[in-house]
Amino acid sequence: MENISPALLNWFYANHRILPFRSDPTPYHVWLSEIMLQQTRVSAALPYYERFLAALPDIPALAACEEEKLHKLWEGLGYYSRVRNLQKAAKIVCEQYGGELPADYDALRALPGIGDYTAGAIASISFGLPVPAVDGNVLRVFSRLYNDDGLITDPKVKRAFTARVMEHQPPAAPGDYNQALMELGALVCVPNGAPLCEKCPLAHLCAARAAGTALELPRKAAPKPRRLQPVTLALLESPAGFLLQQRPQKGLLAGLWQPVLWEGEALAAGEVLARLQAMGLDTGTAAPEALPAAKHIFSHIEWHMNGILLHVPAQDAPAGCVWASREALQAEYTLPGAFKSYKKLMV
Repeated sequence: MENISPALLNWFYANHRILPFRSDPTPYHVWLSEIMLQQTRVSAALPYYERFLAALPDIPALAACEEEKLHKLWEGLGYYSRVRNLQKAAKIVCEQYGGELPADYDALRALPGIGDYTAGAIASISFGLPVPAVDGNVLRVFSRLYNDDGLITDPKVKRAFTARVMEHQPPAAPGDYNQALMELGALVCVPNGAPLCEKCPLAHLCAARAAGTALELPRKAAPKPRRLQPVTLALLESPAGFLLQQRPQKGLLAGLWQPVLWEGEALAAGEVLARLQAMGLDTGTAAPEALPAAKHIFSHIEWHMNGILLHVPAQDAPAGCVWASREALQAEYTLPGAFKSYKKLMV
């Protein structure tokens, strides 16, 4: 395989997307963008990126941010452990590095929420260090370039691919090279469809294109089946607003707010009313309305949701719950995307 970097970099300089974290690739900006882009498309993440930086322009501001405000800034992106780890790392950076990310791959890798890829992206793009940044896009490009059907979810195979990536990395432009590979995978050597080989600067070298196997690559382990879980919700509205319940500080959707619900149980309306009354709630005399069925997919669990909407008299909230007005729901409380089908009833 001849050196791919000249053709790749020429293509990148002529065709790359103009993105704010590329125009201003300071370490904090690159770090924030890479965390946001985990599990999230660029087009969807950009408004959050701009809003987040406007509110928290530097690492000390992130470290000092109140948890509820932090969650609200992240609301809609999902996978909230990302932003909690972001803040944990920011606090360590303030304590140990004076509020600036260290220009050291191993030190970056040791921070909460920063894995091999994110550490490599920050180190190469922001600091110019000659290290790899191998994500799914890069693995796809190299599996096709070499027509290698190795299981990319196997750590040994990923290490071998990473070594190939580094064989071609130009020491003078590691960040541009890493970004060029990511961009090629995002725009040309695409997932979930035929690669756009006619636009690829490496098409003349691509072994999978020559063999006609590009659509079969990369090879991944079959995903584990998700666990299906029934969930019953009680969406209660009083003159003070909607009743929200805070989730435990550990586990799924840790520390976030939700309607009152029961996981793992499909309950009839009568049983829901009985359980609400057992919580000390006055369920009033209004008849409950059935909520539309909804589904939400987490990485390992699939929620199948049903429940009731109930208008109740003014009363104190039970322990662990609050009454939130429609205005407070918009401005203060973070309602996870799992409940987006019901949020439209609440705002």
